[in-house]
Amino acid sequence: MRKTLILLLTLLVMASCSDPNARYVKKAVRIMDKHGIYAQGSEWEKAKQEALSAKPSSLGEAQEIVTKTGKVAGGKHTYLMTTDEVTVNDTSSWEMPTVELLENNIAFIKLPAFSGNAEEGIKYANTVLNNLPNALQGAIIDLRGNRGGNMYPMIAAVHRLLPDDVILKFSSRKRPMSINTFFVLQTVGLEKQAPIDCPVALLTDDWTGSSGEAVLICFRGLTNTRSFGAPTAGYCSCNQPFALPGGSQLVLTIGEDIARTGEAFCDAPIAPDMLTETPFEDALEWLNHQEIR
Repeated sequence: MRKTLILLLTLLVMASCSDPNARYVKKAVRIMDKHGIYAQGSEWEKAKQEALSAKPSSLGEAQEIVTKTGKVAGGKHTYLMTTDEVTVNDTSSWEMPTVELLENNIAFIKLPAFSGNAEEGIKYANTVLNNLPNALQGAIIDLRGNRGGNMYPMIAAVHRLLPDDVILKFSSRKRPMSINTFFVLQTVGLEKQAPIDCPVALLTDDWTGSSGEAVLICFRGLTNTRSFGAPTAGYCSCNQPFALPGGSQLVLTIGEDIARTGEAFCDAPIAPDMLTETPFEDALEWLNHQEIR
């Protein structure tokens, strides 16, 4: 009887290993279990066992299981990219930033989402850097509609308005990672430029998300800095893509964003300092009443 039971279990394991759909789920769950920011505790153990005991009859079913389980392991910022989505991966749907010099020597910087290549990242950042004067009464950084992408060219574009110390941290299950302006510029491939010491206003809305929120967090806690508009989208976390069988990818949330204030941000929106339906006008009024230090 015991030998029969062992044989039956062996056959079940072999059958599971030979099933490509089950293997797909198993690999994804193994990745989540190791790296997912929320992949701990009873809720995760329940979701993990449900995924591993499922019997997907197609790749589509397997991907549905992975997507559902991923939300438990990584939260709302976690998602699955199919093979077709990975192959297409259109990185052309982004705009260059713009700089406009307003009255009283105030710079208006529109900082949109970015998803281009390394060369385009340098061009993106330089579009701002090459159009900023060496002294300003103030600056407005417009992050409205910035849904994210690669944060490094965005931060590099406005690094002259940031200090040289740690501007952002990522906290994962393994170890925290500190980001300073030197690391940002090194990653993009640019040299540091002279700082501009002036008040900074940031504009946000409910489309400001992911890396757009990371830029906002880089300014959090600085004196003479204030945000205006609406609460952000609430995707303030660090994502990492992991390859799955067949060419698809699991984009898993592995960490949360930490501001210099020590505040941790992940799935919750960031409220502005001033909730307003006229953020540009209110930011301009605030800047016009500030003094250059």
